[in-house]
Amino acid sequence: MEKRIKSKIDEKPLINYSDAEEEQTLTAVTFDKSNEESDDEILIGPKSSNEPPPLIVLTNDGHMNSEQPIVFKTTRTVPEKLGPSSEQVNLSTEPSTSQAAQQRPTFLLRSRTAAIHQANQADIYESLDYDVCENALFQAEQKRLSGIRWTSRKDIFRWIIFIQIGIITALVACTIDIIIEELSGLKYKFLKQSVDKNISNDGDLVLPYLYWLILSIIPVTLGAFMVTYIEPVTAGSGMPQVKCYLNGVKIPRVVRIKTMTVKAIGVITSVVGGLAGGKEGPMIHAGAVVAAGISQGKSTTFTTDFRIFKEFRDDHEKRDFVLGGAAAGVAAAFGAPIGGMLFSLEEAASFWNQNLIWRTLVASIISSFTLNVVLSAYHGLNDYTFVGLFNLGKFEQPLTFNYYELPIFTLYGITGGLLGAFWNMLNTRLSRFRERFIKAKAAKVFEATLVAMLGVSMACAMIYFINDCRPLGNDPTEYPTQLFCEDNEYNAVAALWFQTPEATVRSLFHDPPGSHKILTLTTFTLIYYMFSCLTFGLNVSLGVFIPTALVGAAWGRLVAMIVYYLFPKAGFLNPGKYALIGAAANLGGILRMTISLTVILMETTGMEPTFFFPIILTLISAKWVGDYFNEGIYDIQVAVNHVPMMPWEPLPLYRGLKASNIMSSPAICIKLEDKANYIYEILTRYKHNGFPVVEEVRENERSSGRVCGIILRSQLIVILLKKMFEEKKRFWEKEVSIQTFREFYPRFPSIENVQLHDDKVDYTVNLNIFMNPSPICSNEHESVPKIFNKFRALGLRHLI
Repeated sequence: MEKRIKSKIDEKPLINYSDAEEEQTLTAVTFDKSNEESDDEILIGPKSSNEPPPLIVLTNDGHMNSEQPIVFKTTRTVPEKLGPSSEQVNLSTEPSTSQAAQQRPTFLLRSRTAAIHQANQADIYESLDYDVCENALFQAEQKRLSGIRWTSRKDIFRWIIFIQIGIITALVACTIDIIIEELSGLKYKFLKQSVDKNISNDGDLVLPYLYWLILSIIPVTLGAFMVTYIEPVTAGSGMPQVKCYLNGVKIPRVVRIKTMTVKAIGVITSVVGGLAGGKEGPMIHAGAVVAAGISQGKSTTFTTDFRIFKEFRDDHEKRDFVLGGAAAGVAAAFGAPIGGMLFSLEEAASFWNQNLIWRTLVASIISSFTLNVVLSAYHGLNDYTFVGLFNLGKFEQPLTFNYYELPIFTLYGITGGLLGAFWNMLNTRLSRFRERFIKAKAAKVFEATLVAMLGVSMACAMIYFINDCRPLGNDPTEYPTQLFCEDNEYNAVAALWFQTPEATVRSLFHDPPGSHKILTLTTFTLIYYMFSCLTFGLNVSLGVFIPTALVGAAWGRLVAMIVYYLFPKAGFLNPGKYALIGAAANLGGILRMTISLTVILMETTGMEPTFFFPIILTLISAKWVGDYFNEGIYDIQVAVNHVPMMPWEPLPLYRGLKASNIMSSPAICIKLEDKANYIYEILTRYKHNGFPVVEEVRENERSSGRVCGIILRSQLIVILLKKMFEEKKRFWEKEVSIQTFREFYPRFPSIENVQLHDDKVDYTVNLNIFMNPSPICSNEHESVPKIFNKFRALGLRHLI
C-alpha cells in the first residue's frame, strides 16, 4: 500500500541545487510494526558513511493527519557525471522508475507520536532578531543622534531602567513572600490546633487529615486551573523559558504582564498547598517579565504607550534588560547579588559584555537591598538581617574542615551526581508520559490535585506510624506538635511537614545533633525524593531549587548520623555541615551548576570563605558524575518542551560537510523593486521571516541575481499595512522613520491584517531604504562547523 503526499505549492520544487540533474522522490508507505525496533527510535541517515544524508525539508504549509504510523522513504539518484557540488534535488510526488534509484541507499524516518508533536510544536517557536537591521532609516537615526549628548542620554536611561528593574522585582518578591508566609502560617497553625485537639480527645487523626486535604486541594486546584486555562506558559519554574528567550528563541507570551500575574498567583497557591516546590525559581521568570515591561516604555496588554524608551524597542536591547531582570530575580530570591549575576551568566545568557555585567550586578544589588529593607521592616528587624526569600540562616560556629574530609566531600558529590541523574531520568520519563497521555486540560488540573492528595496522605502516614519524640527547645520549628509524645516534647516527624520547605531546609541545617531519628530522615528522604519528582512537571508554577536542596540536606544529614552511629569517635561529623554538603551535592546533581551555586550557598548561609573549597569540590564531583548520564534538568526541560535551541557545539554529523551540502534552493527572493501583489502572495504562502533582496534578476527566475540585502517579514507587513508604495511616495516619504516600525514592536501584525485592494495590486514597493544592505553571508565552500559557530556566536536569525 502506498500513500502519496501532495504539495500545496505546485510551482517550483522545494529543494533545488545549482544546474545539475539529481532527482529525489518522497513517498509515504504504511509502516510495518513487525519491523519496529524501539518505541522511541528515529532512524534518519544514510546506510553508507561515504556520503552525507540528504536535506529533508518539512514546510509549514502542510499538516499530517494519519492514525497509522508512516515511514518516509527517500531515494536519491546522482548521475555519475555530476559531483556533489553541482547536484540538483527535486522533490516530486511521483515514484521514481529509474533503475539507479533502486540501487541507491535508502533513508528511513520512522514517525512517532512524539516526533509528530515535535514537528507541530516547531510552528509555535520563532527566533528573535538579535542582529540589528542597519537599513537606511536606522543609519539616518544614528547620524542624527550621533552626538555625545544623545549617547550619554541613552546610557543614563539604561542605568535608570536597570535600577528600576531591581526595585520592582524586589517588591514583587516581597509581595509573594509575605502572602505565602501569612497563608502558610494560618494553615499550619490551624492544623496544629486540630491535631492537638483530636489527639487529646480520642487519638483520631481522621479529622485533621481531612482538614489537611481540604487546605491543600483548594489552593493547588486553583493554581493549576489558572495555569492550565489562562496562561499555560507559566507552568514550571520558568527558568527553561527564560533561558531559551535569552538564547534567541521567541517563546510566545513568556514576558507579558498577564504571565507574571498568573505566575505569582500560581506559585502562592502551590506553595501554600504544600507541593514540593519553592518560589525561588519563578522569581527569575518574574524578574524577566518586569525587565521586559519597563524597558519598552509601553504596555501592549493595556494598550498604553508612555512614549519613553523608544530607542530600546528591539530584540537586541530587550534581551540585555531581560538578563538583568533574571539576575535581579535570583538576587531577590536568595539575597545573593553576586550569585544572581553569576547565575544569569552561567545558566541563562549566551551573549554578554563587560558593560552588561556591570549593569546586571547593579540591578542585583538594588534588588537584594530593596528586599532586605522591606522584609526587615515587615518583620520588625532594625538591623536589616532579612537577606532574601530563601534565608538559610547563619551558622553559629564557623564552618571548618580538615583535609582528610575531602574524600568524604567527593563521595557526597558522587552520590549527589548519581541521585541527581536518576531523578532527572525519572522526571524525563514522567514528562513524556504526561505529554502522551495527559493531554486534556481537565486531566492536567486533576493530576495536580491528585499529587497534592498523595503528598498529604504520605505525610500523614509518616507522622502516624513513626513516633519520633524530642524535648521542646531542640528544634527551631514554629509549630511544634505533640501528637503521641509526652508533655514538653514535640513530634520531630510533624516538624518536618508542618512548615514550608524553606523552613525545613533551615531546620536541617541548624538543628542540634540528636534532633531526628535515623528512621525519620530515611523515610522522609525517600518520600520527598519521589514526591518532588512527581511534582516537578505538573501544570503548576513551582521551582525545583527548594525541594532539591531539601532532599539533599535530608540525606546529607542522614549519612552523617549513620557514620557517627557506627563510629562514635568521629567528632568532626557535624550533621548541619554535612546537611549543607548534601544539599550542594543534590543541587549539583540535578541542576548541574557550579560557580554560581557555590556563591549563592555562601551568600545565603554566611559561611566562611575558607569553606568555598569543599562546596566547589562537591559540586564539581556531582556535575561530572551526572553529566556522564544525562543533562541538567533545565536543559532536559528545554528538550521535553521541544524548544529548538541551538547547542553550544556543532554535532559530529556536520564534520566534513560544506555549505553546498546543506543549503536549500530556490530561495524565495524579492526584487529591489517588486509588485505589491507578489509580496502579498509570498507572505501569505510562506512562513519565512526573512527574504533575500536581489537585483539583476533574469526573466522568470527569481532565484537568480545578486544579493543586495535582506528584508524581514515584519517589515514587509508594515510596509503593506502603511501602504508605502512607490506610486504614493509623496504621501509617506517625509513621515517614515525607524520609529514607524518600532511602534508595532513586539506584536507585529500578521499578513491577515493586510487588505490589498484590487486597485493596488499592480503598485510597486521599493525596498531600498527598508532592507538591511549588509546581511551576514557565507559561500558554498565554507564548512558547516564554521557556519554553525558564526551563527551561534553572532546570534543570527538569517544567514545567506
